[in-house]
Amino acid sequence: MEPTTGDLTDPLINHADGQLFLHEAFKIIVEDVLCKGTDVKEKVCEWREPEELARLLDLELREKGEPQENLLQRVRDVAKYSIKTSHPRFFNQQFAGVDYHSLAGRFLSEALNTNLFTYEVAPVFVLMEAEVLRGLRALVGWTEGDGLFCPGGSTSNMYAMNLARYRLYPEVKSQGLRSLPQLTVFTSPESHYSVKKGAAFMGFGMDNVILVKGAVPFLVSCTSGTTVQGAFDPLDLIADVCDKHKLWLHVDAAWGGSVLFSKKHSHLMKGVHRANSVAWNPHKMLVAGLQCSVLLLKDTTDLLKKCHCANATYLFQQDKFYDVNLDIGDKSVQCSRKVDCLKLWLMWKAVGSAGLEQRVDKAFLHARYVVDQMKKREGFQLLGDVAPVIKERMMKQGTMMVGYQPLGDRVNFFRITILSPLVSQKDMDFFLDEIERLGNDL
Repeated sequence: MEPTTGDLTDPLINHADGQLFLHEAFKIIVEDVLCKGTDVKEKVCEWREPEELARLLDLELREKGEPQENLLQRVRDVAKYSIKTSHPRFFNQQFAGVDYHSLAGRFLSEALNTNLFTYEVAPVFVLMEAEVLRGLRALVGWTEGDGLFCPGGSTSNMYAMNLARYRLYPEVKSQGLRSLPQLTVFTSPESHYSVKKGAAFMGFGMDNVILVKGAVPFLVSCTSGTTVQGAFDPLDLIADVCDKHKLWLHVDAAWGGSVLFSKKHSHLMKGVHRANSVAWNPHKMLVAGLQCSVLLLKDTTDLLKKCHCANATYLFQQDKFYDVNLDIGDKSVQCSRKVDCLKLWLMWKAVGSAGLEQRVDKAFLHARYVVDQMKKREGFQLLGDVAPVIKERMMKQGTMMVGYQPLGDRVNFFRITILSPLVSQKDMDFFLDEIERLGNDL
């Protein structure tokens, strides 16, 4: 029984009850999420219409708390009705599968619940983040530089915009946009939508994201692994132009950056070492788990800190008893920042660079296999109005999950994303067979 608020003798939380609940909840997580959720014989999802799902979950928040048995049922229900993104037949997004070492890191960082802004509260993780960033920068081809883990690739892209603007016009930090001329960003029509979102958020305006030749930009945003087609921009050629005009070259490699682990496929990012900044999401192709995103910088002038620092005296005292350069929080726009390096560090420690290379190479092999098999199947094509019907059927039957969309003026196509190390050739064959089965009467 919880003590009353008027009783100062005991804490409000009962450790024995809490740890018993956690133990039982963890068993549900292992069984329903990690065992059933990765079993090819189980459904990818238990589809329910929104009104029915809200009723099943009993979402209402009430004055009185519920007993632990009720709460454990809530845990079961959340697991049951959530999408099983670790299922071998979840192909819907650029995150999938599970790495158990990374997951252990996620459990550990959540349990430790620390904030990555000073060495005094996160000594292990300040050092760990620096080492992981160093290792990733080395793959880019930089022996020096900077960087930080960000809450997603979109934020990494916005950081790069902000840094490029600050380098060109440092007075913007104190004087604001009124001190600047009109600035433009050059990018590809296939670039991630976060480039436009970032331009709107930072006051440039979406109209100043130029998709064709136009005004001289202050930043060029390339893409290594576009979201839809997986295309790679020719970085060396673009870097030649950026060098000539002294432009900040940013590479959005959120999806494709992991090819740098692969001797077979790293050529796709030839010239990346010439960039000023790189955004990379190891939670995608490397299966590090959401969220795990980095911004890597070639800069060695402490630009991150100069651009973002506010010198909060209650956190970043300069007379501490250790090296205050280890207090990295002023590099970030955020104050509170989660520990996202541990999941990648523990996974990297477990399988090594060679193991991560195998994951990248296998993802490419699976993609090639699907393309080859589609070419062999006569009449394997989809009309624009068929794809939504097939998607509805697969979701309601729970057999697999894959997204669709049009491409330019072409009709809808299924955009299969293959990256999970749990996927086998049988799953690739099932994908093709299931598309045909679900649409054979259309």
